[in-house]
Amino acid sequence: MSANETEAEIQDEIKETQRLEAFSDGVFAIAITLLVLEIRLPAGEGEEGGLLAHLLEIWPMYLAYIVSFMVIGIMWANHDALLKDIKRANRPFVLLNVVLLMLITFLNFPTVVMAEHLQKPDANVAALFYSGTLFVIAIMYNAIWWYAVANQGLFGAKVERAWLDKITRQYRYGPIYYLLAVVVAFFSPFLSLLICLGLAVYFALTGRRE
Repeated sequence: MSANETEAEIQDEIKETQRLEAFSDGVFAIAITLLVLEIRLPAGEGEEGGLLAHLLEIWPMYLAYIVSFMVIGIMWANHDALLKDIKRANRPFVLLNVVLLMLITFLNFPTVVMAEHLQKPDANVAALFYSGTLFVIAIMYNAIWWYAVANQGLFGAKVERAWLDKITRQYRYGPIYYLLAVVVAFFSPFLSLLICLGLAVYFALTGRRE
């Protein structure tokens, strides 16, 4: 293979990364926008109790919206930082990223289920479904990160190995903590939801590059 052919392949991979970043940003934006569309007043609004009572009645929707918005928002911020450090995107990396985006857009459904069942007898099932989805997303996010680290040629030259090791140590606990939220969901759906919110805050504080 000639030097010109090698350079052409590198340029194609760089363009692929740019397209991947633009596509990912669009998917994240759609996923996070769809969350608010699921906040609706209950059937019978305007009848006994008045508007204020109905607005207060749907507080689980507000809570589920806040948690999912924070989770997706922080995940986008860290994902965006990752793609800015990735200078070459090969086919396996692109496919892993597609699966991650599929799971993130799916999160809207567990969010609605959680919001509608948080005050019902089967709230633990809803919390299990919600936290379980985040557990799978965390595993997928780690899979993308581990693949990129194992193929360090995907990163730009300025990315230091020490920093990669530091973020790897931080990310490895994500699936464990989300698994804890899954277990807690059997006993306390509300606490499970708060654990998911706390993890979003944790990754907001630790997932940044110094």
